[in-house]
Amino acid sequence: MRLSSTEESASRRLRQGLRRAAGGLPVAAALAATVALLPATFTAPAQAAGHSAKHAHHGLVATIRRTTGGVPHILAHDWTSLGFGYGFAFAQDNLCTMANDYVTVAAQRSRYFGPNSTYVQGGNGASSTDLDSDLFFKQIIDSGVISKLTKGIDPRISQMLSGYVQGYNHYLASVGGAKGVTDPTCRGRPWVKPITVGDAELRFYQLMLLSGEGTVIDAIAQAAPPKAGARPPALTSPRRTARLLAARLRATHDAAGSNAVAIGSAGTTNGHGLLLGNPHFPWTGTERFYQAQLTIPGEINVTGASLYGVPLILIGHNDAVAWSHTVSTAFRFTPYQLTLVPKHPTEYRENGRTVAMTARRVTVTIRKPNGKLAPLSRTLYSTRYGPIFNSLDGISLAWTRSTAFAMRDVNAANLSRAMNTWFGIDQAQSTGQVLSVISKYQGIPWVNTVAADKQGQALYADVGAIPGVPDKLAHACDTGLGVLTFAEAGLPILDGSRTACDWITGPHAAAPGLLGPGQEPSLLRTDFVTNSNDSFWLANPHHPLTGFARIIGTVNSPRSLRTRIGLIEVQARIDGTDGLGPRGFTPAAMEHLDLSDLDYAATLTRKSLVAMCRSFRGSAPTTGGGTVKTGNACTVLAHWNLHWNPDQRGPVLFGAFWNDASGAQPSPFSHKFQLSKPVTTPFGLDTSNSTVRHALGDAIRLLNRRHIPLNATLGSVQFVSYHGEDIPIPGGPGDPDGIYNAIYTGPGAAPNSGSSFIQVVTWDNSSCPVGSTILTYSESSNPASPHFADQTILFSHKQFLPDLFCQAQIMSDPHLRVTTVHS
Repeated sequence: MRLSSTEESASRRLRQGLRRAAGGLPVAAALAATVALLPATFTAPAQAAGHSAKHAHHGLVATIRRTTGGVPHILAHDWTSLGFGYGFAFAQDNLCTMANDYVTVAAQRSRYFGPNSTYVQGGNGASSTDLDSDLFFKQIIDSGVISKLTKGIDPRISQMLSGYVQGYNHYLASVGGAKGVTDPTCRGRPWVKPITVGDAELRFYQLMLLSGEGTVIDAIAQAAPPKAGARPPALTSPRRTARLLAARLRATHDAAGSNAVAIGSAGTTNGHGLLLGNPHFPWTGTERFYQAQLTIPGEINVTGASLYGVPLILIGHNDAVAWSHTVSTAFRFTPYQLTLVPKHPTEYRENGRTVAMTARRVTVTIRKPNGKLAPLSRTLYSTRYGPIFNSLDGISLAWTRSTAFAMRDVNAANLSRAMNTWFGIDQAQSTGQVLSVISKYQGIPWVNTVAADKQGQALYADVGAIPGVPDKLAHACDTGLGVLTFAEAGLPILDGSRTACDWITGPHAAAPGLLGPGQEPSLLRTDFVTNSNDSFWLANPHHPLTGFARIIGTVNSPRSLRTRIGLIEVQARIDGTDGLGPRGFTPAAMEHLDLSDLDYAATLTRKSLVAMCRSFRGSAPTTGGGTVKTGNACTVLAHWNLHWNPDQRGPVLFGAFWNDASGAQPSPFSHKFQLSKPVTTPFGLDTSNSTVRHALGDAIRLLNRRHIPLNATLGSVQFVSYHGEDIPIPGGPGDPDGIYNAIYTGPGAAPNSGSSFIQVVTWDNSSCPVGSTILTYSESSNPASPHFADQTILFSHKQFLPDLFCQAQIMSDPHLRVTTVHS
C-alpha cells in the first residue's frame, strides 16, 4: 500500500523515535521527541483551556486538550457539548474501525461487502457471515426494541449520546467526508458516512449481547423448521452432545481474560486505596479501549477508557474512586428446550396448551457478484424466551420435528440500566457508592467489578444482570441435556414446556427475571480483593464467598494459575515477604506486579522439566511415535529466568511445551489440588504422564518446522510491525501459563488480544489522584496517525504514562495541544 506524503512523514518520525529508543535514549524521552515532531491532525480555533467559548459562539463547544500519548481531555460546559467533544476526538483517532461497525449494526454488511464475507467479533471470538449478521441486526431494528429499552436512560446520557453523534459527524464533515479521511483503510469508501443516534444505541446494544445472543448470530439467522418430508438430521446421542457442549463451554470460559486488584488501607504504605486495572481484551476491532477524560466543571470529572463508540468511561477513576472490570464466570443466558407439537414444528407445548412461535419476515439488501443490489428475505423465529437458535459454541442443537431451542439472554432487556450504571459509577465517591449503584440498576452485563477508594476500602462484586436461576430451579427444570451441562459447566438447559421453569425474580431485583442483588456475591475489605476471571470464591482467601447459585460460578475447585500467582504476589507484597522492600503496596510495586511477566507454570514445573529433558539423552519422544533431537533445549530451559521479557531465551520453547502439556489428563501436575491449600495447589510436573513426556518433543518439532531456533528470544517472534520497524511486545499466555500480563498472538507474530488499558491509581493527601496508565496498542487504529504506536513503544519497554487528572497536571504536559471545536 502506498502512503500519502502526510502518512509517510508520520511514519518516518515514528521510526526515528523507535531508533532513538533502540539506541539507548530513555524511552520516555524518545517518545516525547517523536511526538513533538508530529503535527496535530486537525486545526480549529484554539482558546485557552480554562476559557469557555460558549458566550462567543452559539451551539456546541468543547475543548480537546491532548497530552502525551494522544490522550484527549474533553472540557465542556454542558452534556451535549461534552459528548460532541468526545465524538470529534474519537473520530479523529478511530473513524474507519468504528465506521465498519456502524455498517454492522445498521444491517448493511451484505450491501457493501457481499453476503458471503465473514467477520469476527473481538469481544467474544464469534464469527458470522455478513448475511447472517444483517438478518440478525435487521430483526432487532424491525422489532423496535431499542426505542423501548432507551426510555429509562438518564436525560444527561441522552444528551451526551446526541452530542457524540454530532461530534463524530462533524469530524467527518471537517475532512470533506470519506474522500478526506487520512486512514487508508476506509478513505473514499461508500460505507463511511454520517451516523444517527439510533446507530449509536445499536452499538451499545451490540455490546450488551456479547455474552449471549451475540455468540450465536449465525445460529439464530440460520435456524429454520424441518421441511415436510425431509429426512431427519442424524442426531448425536444426548449424552455425547451434552459432554461436547460442556467441554466447549469450559474452554470458552478458560479463554476469558482480565486482572483487577484493589488494595485497601491495611495493604498500602500510605493508608489510601490502590487499584490495578488490567483488562485483557482485543487489540483489533471495536472491542478495543479508547482512553479519554470527560469534564464539566462542577458536574463530572472522570478519566479512563471506554469501548469504541461508547461516550461513557467504563473503566477508570474520578477524584475519589477507581474501578475496573473482569469477565465474569456467570452465564448471562439459558437455553430453553421446547417440546414441539407433532406435525407443527413452529408450535410448542406450554403447560399443556399450544403456543405458536413468532415468525418475522426479515429483508436485507445484498450485493450480488455482478455488483448489483437485490433484496433477500428470510423468516426468523422467536418465542417469549427469545430467538430460536440451532447451535451453541459449534455444537449442534438441531431443530427437529419434536424439539427446538430458544435462547433467553438476560441482556436482551438491558440497555438503559447498563448506561445508567456506568454513568452512576463515573460520579461515585466511594466503593460503597459503587456497590449501591450497581445494586440499584443491576446493569453490569457480563463482568465483575473491582474498585478502590481514597478512604481505603476495596470492593469485589459480581453484581449485575444475572438470570434468576437458583440451583433449586435448575435441578427442578433441567432437561436431559441440561443435567450434564449444568453439572459440568454450570449452564442449565431448561424445560420450555412449563411456565414453572421461568426465571425467578429475586428480592429487590432491578428487573423481572434477575437474581436480586443480595443473591449475587460482593465483598468489601480493607486489605485486598482480586479477580482474574475465576469465580467469586477466592476474591480474598481470608473470606471465601460461598452460598451462591451455580450459574454464577464454582466454589471449592481449582483456580487458574493466573488467579493463584496474583493472590500469592499480592499477599507477599502486603506482608513484605517478597524481597522487594518494606511491607505494603506502592504504585511502583503494583506496576511491577502487573508487568513482571513471571510464568507461574514454569516456576511450578521447570526443575522437573529440565531433568526430564536431560533424561532423554538427546532424543525426545513425540506424539505418534518417533523422536526428535533435543539440541540445546535443556540448556535453554535451564538458563531462562522464567520471565516473558522480549530479550529472554526460553519462553518461546516453554510456551510451546506447556501449550500441549497443560492439557494432559488427568492432570499435568504431580501434586493434586487440595481444598485446604487452594492457592498453592496443584503443583509439580508429572513426568510419567505420556502427554507431558511427548509435549517437549512435539514443541521442538513444531519450532523446527517453523524455522524458529530453540533459543529464540521472545521479541523475535512476538512483535508489532509498523512500516518496517518491529516493536517487541512483553508478556505471554495469561492462561494456561499464569502470566499476569497476558498477550495472545494470532497468525504470525502480532498480538491480537491481551493486556489493553492498564491503570494503576491511588491517592495521597493532595486533591489529585496519583496514577499511571498505558494503552498497549495506542489511541488510534489509523496507521497515518501519530498515535498509532506511540504508547506501544512505551509498553514494549514496560513504561507507563503519568495519569494526568487535575487541571494543572494537564496544562503542564510538555506536549499539550489544545483544540476548540464547535458546531
